[in-house]
Amino acid sequence: MNWMGKSRPGATATATAAKPKSGSTAVTASPTLKSRSSNGLKEFLWLLSDIPRVRVLDLGPVWQATVNFFLEKGFRISTEDLLGTWKEFLSAEEERMRNAPKSPDGFVERVSPSALAEKFLENALQYPPESVNGVLAWDLLDYFDPAVGSKIMERLYTILQPGGAVLALFHSRAPEKFHRYRIVDTQTVELVDAPTLAMHTRVFHNREILELFEKFRSSKTFVGRDQVREGLFLK
Repeated sequence: MNWMGKSRPGATATATAAKPKSGSTAVTASPTLKSRSSNGLKEFLWLLSDIPRVRVLDLGPVWQATVNFFLEKGFRISTEDLLGTWKEFLSAEEERMRNAPKSPDGFVERVSPSALAEKFLENALQYPPESVNGVLAWDLLDYFDPAVGSKIMERLYTILQPGGAVLALFHSRAPEKFHRYRIVDTQTVELVDAPTLAMHTRVFHNREILELFEKFRSSKTFVGRDQVREGLFLK
């Protein structure tokens, strides 16, 4: 597919706004902030701009600023804090294994990362196939075991509509602090200092990123001054 085949004159999305999920609490403030310019976000929004009833899935926490940004554009926005949910899932699994009956020799069978991912996805990312137009994955893939990240990408590919896009960030080195992301405007995101939910597990090389997104038809990469790579992948 020719990435630039979409004509650039700015059409406006005609989607119906959707409120955050019932029971979710939108975060409105944070003590420590810094911002970064995001060409990937700008291109992500442009790709979705003329799709009717756009639905975006944000895989970070609920930020009121981000929700308002999409609602004002007429997009529908769903939020699922995937890394936070994963941490809760692992804590529950560890507790279950501590309480599980042990064999006579005291051995407790460990579950593989791939099997853990399958169990996690029994409740996470439960959206109908091809029901989402865009996914904001932020840098969460840097924090998952490769086997888990691969399973997550399979699910995201399934729920994404043809022509939909995923925006993902990749660190060139382990970050000094753990951040969450919220949108300021069409080309700016704020990095919000947050309690560490997971340890940075790996630095992806270009080949590994392409393998992770091998089912996608097209991709673009943007490298910021902070050496964070933004990958935009089109189904």
